Amino acid sequence: MARDPDKEPEPTAEHDELPPEADGYPPIDFTTFVLSMSTSAMIHLGEHPEAHEAQDLALARQTIDVLGVLEEKTRGNLSGEEERILQQVLFDLRMRYLAKLKAAGGGGKAPEQEQKGGS
Repeated sequence: MARDPDKEPEPTAEHDELPPEADGYPPIDFTTFVLSMSTSAMIHLGEHPEAHEAQDLALARQTIDVLGVLEEKTRGNLSGEEERILQQVLFDLRMRYLAKLKAAGGGGKAPEQEQKGGS
């Protein structure tokens, strides 16, 4: 029977996960994911050696907000180490973002405060 090229393949256990790669990167777990997002935010803030373009505070803010949502949605479901890392990353990124915003002549609200409408 001929296969329809427009039809998606049926999901199987073999398609549920990508094959392991020998690429030298650590396996993805919660901490690695948080640190990856943190690196993205640092690049957008222009504070990372890989930041080859001008800073983009809007993208930095969005990444910080995503981490904030992650913190909110995973509350009570993280190990102590995972919770500590996420809190430290968020604190550091928020402080760096505020410093950049202040230097650019922007407002003084933290991303979490603006999102929640706080003062």
